[in-house]
Amino acid sequence: MQKTLTQLLDSANHIILGKDLHIRLALCCLLAKGHLLIEDIPGVGKTTLSHTLAKLLGLQYQRIQFTSDILPADIVGSSIYDVTKQQFSFHHGPLFKQMILADEINRSTPKAQSALLEAMEEQQVTVEGITYPLPEPFFVIATQNPSHQIGTFPLPESQLDRFLMRIELGYPNHQAERELLSGQSRHALIDKLETQLPPAMLLAMQEAVQAIHISSALLDYLQALIDYSRQSPEYSCGLSPRAGLALLTAAKAWAFMQHRDSVLPEDVQAVLPSVAGHRLRAGSVNSAAIVAPLLNDVAIP
Repeated sequence: MQKTLTQLLDSANHIILGKDLHIRLALCCLLAKGHLLIEDIPGVGKTTLSHTLAKLLGLQYQRIQFTSDILPADIVGSSIYDVTKQQFSFHHGPLFKQMILADEINRSTPKAQSALLEAMEEQQVTVEGITYPLPEPFFVIATQNPSHQIGTFPLPESQLDRFLMRIELGYPNHQAERELLSGQSRHALIDKLETQLPPAMLLAMQEAVQAIHISSALLDYLQALIDYSRQSPEYSCGLSPRAGLALLTAAKAWAFMQHRDSVLPEDVQAVLPSVAGHRLRAGSVNSAAIVAPLLNDVAIP
């Protein structure tokens, strides 16, 4: 399994240049059975990253372009009357794929955004009282533009909390950008990619992540971080129980990627900015700056 992960990361790094940490966090999020939010300006590779992962993982991939006039039925699907059968039949929407790219999710209204809530939390959708299961694995990667840009709607807290992680890609470094400018088209390179981690093996890895050991002392550290976030005046809203579980699962996935069978404090610290940054309310929009008081003030047992 670990050899396959290494090969997958190497292939992804040939497409997304100079972003090894971000690729690792995205894969960690998937191994933890979570959903990923990528927030950044247009043109830094958000869509390319999602498409690359879908190809390497052999997942059914569907991009949904979110706009101000998109409706929930455009995402989930709707019941249409069949004249020949003289009854309504449900037509599945684009949501029924294994990996969904919700592109520019904050350009849609809260009504459209809410269509993803049940799907992301329970891996199912309910239409007219009938529940339809979604494929397994099911993974949502959403991209959003900075909130100060024209035509954006802020994601409500309930929607933000459905994302296990949020990352910001940022600009490439000088060497990576030079290679990008002088190399082949990223789309052409993605088309040549082959599946390296089929869905069956991915599901097995997700189960292996759940079996990673976590000690009582490590749980004390997790609870100390959560308690600090709730009591500190730095934050207007602390981490919820769901956020605590997300942090635990992400730390297990990070430990698994480091070829270990138990979680260390370093694993928690590695994923904390991406897991907690978008859940905490603070003056800075930078995840690392938001969680800095947690890392600096909470002692490791």
